[in-house]
Amino acid sequence: MTSQQTILLTGASGVVGTALLPRLGRHRVISLVHKQVPPGAEHVRGDLAAPGLGLDPAVARRLAAEVDVVVHCAAVTDFGAGAAATDGLNVTGTTNVLDFARRADATVHYLSTAFVARNGMTRGRTNEGGADPADYLASKLEAEQLVRDSGVPATIVRPSVVIGDSETGAISKFQGLHSLALAVLKGALPLLPLDQRAHIDFVPQDHLAAALVALIDAEAGAGEYWVTAGEAALFTQAMIDIVTDEAARIGLSLAPPRLVEPDMVDRLVRPVFIDPLPKGVRRRFDDMLAMTALFAGADFFPRSDIPGLAALDEDRLSQAFRRSVRYLAVEKGLARPGTEAA
Repeated sequence: MTSQQTILLTGASGVVGTALLPRLGRHRVISLVHKQVPPGAEHVRGDLAAPGLGLDPAVARRLAAEVDVVVHCAAVTDFGAGAAATDGLNVTGTTNVLDFARRADATVHYLSTAFVARNGMTRGRTNEGGADPADYLASKLEAEQLVRDSGVPATIVRPSVVIGDSETGAISKFQGLHSLALAVLKGALPLLPLDQRAHIDFVPQDHLAAALVALIDAEAGAGEYWVTAGEAALFTQAMIDIVTDEAARIGLSLAPPRLVEPDMVDRLVRPVFIDPLPKGVRRRFDDMLAMTALFAGADFFPRSDIPGLAALDEDRLSQAFRRSVRYLAVEKGLARPGTEAA
């Protein structure tokens, strides 16, 4: 057990930040906020993309004298945001965080993504725009290099897809995997361009938060950590079965999507069935392809052993995903409140 540390947290109102903040109770945590203020949290107002984190100079000096650790979770994760918006926060913001940490003589825990390992698997934007992970992944790769080159004691933490809390399914903002699950629940996804044996790597938000707490408490100041399911990742068919089972439990009748090889979509499905559809429908289909392309035919992610953190197994992952689907169904009005705890 380490002594109390003063932690500057970015992204406190995001998916990871909201899960992490309650677990840092024995430390002093100061959230750097721009618009949203976490309830009951000590905070300072600033702007990650501005020089000096947009802090008042007197506040910046005080923080530099007090802060021991910076946990940098804030990021643009929207695949459709474009390079300018993504670089503005993910790259420039990380540069400014590292500059502050250098002045404060503080350790940095930088939250990246496991998908930097699949940077070459993106499909690219269509003529109609839409989602493309390439800008996001490029910004994370550049930010990782900034961290490595900074000379600041730092760790790089690479989680896979983050879902809701493993016990309740709750999450502050639904992610891409939730969108796919919702489309299946609504019967709006007749096909899914993935092999049934493709593995979908995700981690519950509380597991990722626990990993960050373990690194903070261990006073880790170097290393790259993969927070993933690794070889315990669920197969696509197993996840579809969970969604279908949950749909039946709440009285929804649906036909599960047909799983097809990704190359079949471009050769056969798109020309006949997708191209004649309205532009908005085609764009939603392409957004789905942009996400599933990162899983099709991919190897398992590495998984790091972090002291004090129990590894995820298939049973825990299945239960966590089931609870996320239940929470999603209630929040989207497809099931009555209370059924998520059944």
